Amino acid sequence: MWWFSRKGPSGFSASSTAEEVTQGIDGTGLTAIVTGATSGIGIETARVLALRGVHVVMGIRNMEAGGEIKDSILRNNSTAKIDVMELDLSSMESVRKFALQFNSCSLPLNILVNNAGIMATPFKLSKDNIELQFATNHIGHFLLTNLLLETMKRTAIEQRKEGRIVNVSSRRHQLSYPEGIRFNKINDKSGYNSLSAYGQSKLASVLHANELARRLKQEEGSEITANSLNPGVIATNLFRYHSFIDGFVGLLGKYVMKNVQQGAATTCYVALHPQVKGLTGCYFADCNLAEASSQSAYPELARKLWEYSSNLVQT
Repeated sequence: MWWFSRKGPSGFSASSTAEEVTQGIDGTGLTAIVTGATSGIGIETARVLALRGVHVVMGIRNMEAGGEIKDSILRNNSTAKIDVMELDLSSMESVRKFALQFNSCSLPLNILVNNAGIMATPFKLSKDNIELQFATNHIGHFLLTNLLLETMKRTAIEQRKEGRIVNVSSRRHQLSYPEGIRFNKINDKSGYNSLSAYGQSKLASVLHANELARRLKQEEGSEITANSLNPGVIATNLFRYHSFIDGFVGLLGKYVMKNVQQGAATTCYVALHPQVKGLTGCYFADCNLAEASSQSAYPELARKLWEYSSNLVQT
């Protein structure tokens, strides 16, 4: 659509693709973890980062699908550095196992892309008895980030390069209740609304990045940034739990939504572009700085969420 072509201060727009926003950037020597790299913008993010020379570790649930995607990337880019490691973000045990395995490999870690997510699922509890969307979209990434943070700090010091943590959120991170996340209602099936639960989990992604950025700023010599982003409305299989929406996406999505190449652009921009250097606690959309929801600007809510999440991952 015509409004996709309006460029922002970065020089990019909603119509820019991941390849376009990373053109000319050399990521050789960098290592990135991309969660959820077996579908949608996760695949494209992994592919484009590898295209720019980044060593990409795909954290995925389905190892068979991951192997096929790795082979596909290598067929088109024989020099790509791609590894596949099993990761189920809805399970704290799986997250801890992944982090232990990665840290034991003695690999550096420059970029962590918390991309994996599920949307508008029927009510279900995770293996750890947490509402599934909140467990997958937020708690799993919260725990993963904490377990990998020391490796990122060490890498930043040794390589003298800024580390970047990128949380993929959504435009649906605005909730109808003004106080934001209802900590005492997360696992409550009564009155459950799958889209509201999704919005809550994505608000948590933004608040997590904001609070992490605040904490990292307080650490002397820390060279790690944490930002969140809205990839845009993309025609992917995230809508599969809502047949009407899924049908609309299939019929008209290509005319009013971003394709996967455009959808992965902001993620790749925030992860790799030099324009983002030094920026932290920010929110991006269409490869430009943007305003997040008013609820995500509450520092006290971000601190409460951090405490709540910390208590959950310790149990």
